Amino acid sequence: MAGIGQANPGWEGSTPYPGANYQSDGTQGYIPEVWAGKLIERWYAASVIAAITNTDYEGMIKSYGDNVIIRSEPAIAISDYTVGQALSYEVPGETLVELAIDTAKSWAFTIDDVQKHQSDLKLMSIFANNASEQLKVVVDTDVLSKMQGTSHASNNGATAGAISGNIALGVTTAPVAVTEANAVEAILRMGQALDEQNAPETGRWVVIPASYAAVLKDSLLRVANEVGDSTSIVRNGKIGMIDRFTVYTSNNLPNGVAASLVAGEFNIYAGIPSSLAFASQIVKNETLPNPDTFGELMRGLQVYGYKTVKPEGLVEMIATIAHT
Repeated sequence: MAGIGQANPGWEGSTPYPGANYQSDGTQGYIPEVWAGKLIERWYAASVIAAITNTDYEGMIKSYGDNVIIRSEPAIAISDYTVGQALSYEVPGETLVELAIDTAKSWAFTIDDVQKHQSDLKLMSIFANNASEQLKVVVDTDVLSKMQGTSHASNNGATAGAISGNIALGVTTAPVAVTEANAVEAILRMGQALDEQNAPETGRWVVIPASYAAVLKDSLLRVANEVGDSTSIVRNGKIGMIDRFTVYTSNNLPNGVAASLVAGEFNIYAGIPSSLAFASQIVKNETLPNPDTFGELMRGLQVYGYKTVKPEGLVEMIATIAHT
């Protein structure tokens, strides 16, 4: 019989148990392993959809394939009046918009009992949190891509503006070239497009890529007195508000060839939440025993739908961003 720490001749040609380590002289060494008690933190792309859309309809969702019927306020006609004139009464009708819950995303993983009991970490909780964060990024990216081409015809392109028709918001192959010199002006153009649509001033937002945010911080906004703050945005890192817009930064905006644009081009959006309907629901989130081994299965299902319900309240700009 082989002594303790010696290779067992009967094991030749077979795979040793996990953790066994054979040294060059054939002896089996035991190298202790020390596992860090904290995992390396994973970073996630920021999600903006919940902040820029109207989520009032989420309570109506029960399952994938549902349709949410959204009613719009009717427009009442205004007429001239003269003394003694007989009035003509209209019957206001409702404009119905249908929001289809037509997208589903799932996640699933398994943890073996041995793996779970040998670990000093709460693996189920860690993995579930990772799935939740990954799900946010996937949904955010998907919805931002679905927003492409859904704005009103006067809110995009080289001749935007419902009244002026001369607001340059860019088209693919001829985008707005954003630099430090015009970074603020480009956002002001989007604000003008909303103004000409009589869009509400409250709740306005704009979503820009990280490269645009960097250019903004290197523009006139870097000087504190230009924005009326006591500290410049270069010092505090916060962009805050520009021309009634709350500025959000996202790495999930459509860009490049994958988004049917030219490499280096970005879709940039501005709007008001009431113009964009987003409804989402986690319909399944469960833990089950693994039927094939000793362990647990965990899985989840999220369903959602998106629709631009009032195109006049969404502005699209196609831009390239560069430091000069």
